[in-house]
Amino acid sequence: MRNRRAAEKARAMLELALLGFWAGLLALGLKRPFLWVMAYIYIDLFAPQRIGWAILPSIPLSLITFAAAFGGWLVLDNKQGSRFTLRQGLILALLLYCALSLLWADFPLEAREKWAWVWKALVFAMFLPLTLTTRLRFEAIVLTFVLAVGVIAIDGGIKTVLGGGGYGTLSFFGVSDNSGIYEGSIVSTAAICIIPLILWLAKHGTVFPPDWRVRVFAGALIFSCLLIPVGTQARTGLLCIAVLGTLMLRSVRHRFLYMGFVGVALMVAVPFLPQSFTARMETIKDHQGDQSASTRLAIWKWTFDYAKDNPLGGGFNAYLGNSVDFQTKSIVSDGTSTTVETQEVSDKGRAYHSSYFEMLGEQGWIGLSLWLTLQGLGLWQMERIRRRWKASQDERGQWYASLATALQHSQAVYLVGAAFVGIAFQPFMFVIVGLQCGLWSLCRAEMRPSRGGRALRTGLPPDAPSLSR
Repeated sequence: MRNRRAAEKARAMLELALLGFWAGLLALGLKRPFLWVMAYIYIDLFAPQRIGWAILPSIPLSLITFAAAFGGWLVLDNKQGSRFTLRQGLILALLLYCALSLLWADFPLEAREKWAWVWKALVFAMFLPLTLTTRLRFEAIVLTFVLAVGVIAIDGGIKTVLGGGGYGTLSFFGVSDNSGIYEGSIVSTAAICIIPLILWLAKHGTVFPPDWRVRVFAGALIFSCLLIPVGTQARTGLLCIAVLGTLMLRSVRHRFLYMGFVGVALMVAVPFLPQSFTARMETIKDHQGDQSASTRLAIWKWTFDYAKDNPLGGGFNAYLGNSVDFQTKSIVSDGTSTTVETQEVSDKGRAYHSSYFEMLGEQGWIGLSLWLTLQGLGLWQMERIRRRWKASQDERGQWYASLATALQHSQAVYLVGAAFVGIAFQPFMFVIVGLQCGLWSLCRAEMRPSRGGRALRTGLPPDAPSLSR
């Protein structure tokens, strides 16, 4: 009884602390309206209202903070340097198309439930670049983004080290509904996505100037992020780690030393991994031996066939109408003989388990095309910036190139994770999209000729390719 009372008291104190922190951010924003933009990212990603149990769930924190962020920029903030880019136009087109899809949704009520948070993610992604007019603001948003996801990773990492992990059992801050960013595969993807941005902050940050304390914290935070796929036993997270490790070969100075360090780290880490984790990872090799993987393939086939008959999609949560039959195979051994058993499985209303098929099933070929174009342009634009400034000896040029590389790597990790989990509209990805739009806009403005006809100083040779093409 005493332990229960102590737990309830601790939870109540945590709720009051979260409420006070939110109220403090709103108060500080009266002097610096940009703080409300940061506050919305914190609220949208960390979702303190899901952690609270009495006061916070009854307050529309997200809507209030969203209104404050947009209203503060509209009324109080300086608009100089704000620009609307092509990708923001694509987000607007996707927003309008998603709104139209409510008219023909297979499940109107369920579609409106998802629309209630999707529209905010899309609108904020369009709005965020308008506020990113200085390098300090970029850093502040990246820092807020990293810490909002990072605090979840720290909580999960500690529990994993203490033996509290497991497939579908690792909880973060007592959130038990296993949805949104607190779902195992989603948080694993998000945790690996922020690693490039952690490294960027540790090298180029000015809010917390890089020193040994910042580097130690960055290393510990990266370690916590790497532990999340172990604690959740999400195979998606393991693939994201592999992709990120490969991408980092592009930017490290000493590649052979890096590969050797990674190899040694793997040799040291594998013996300490839980047996349940290694057993689950082995199912990647044979999808028929795992019902979850077999279900995904069956759902993907159903979605493709559905899109043939419904090219405009079935609206949000159209997966509720699916019904699939598939086979699973397992090897059974009694010590003297080995047999392969086949089992017929039927399932209904299973989620897409892929952002690509989520877009195809819900928004049809038009929605999928808009989403893929949005993602593809992001990779291309960040590559243009990276190549444009990677040879620069100027500190500003290095800042541009390194941030573009970090954002590109984060997006690439997301796109790999998105192939195996339905996160097409997750807010954490649209923060990355907003940062990319803002950086592209800032770089294009810097490369435009000044009034005197001379290009702004970039520390580059005059024959370097232009971003304005």
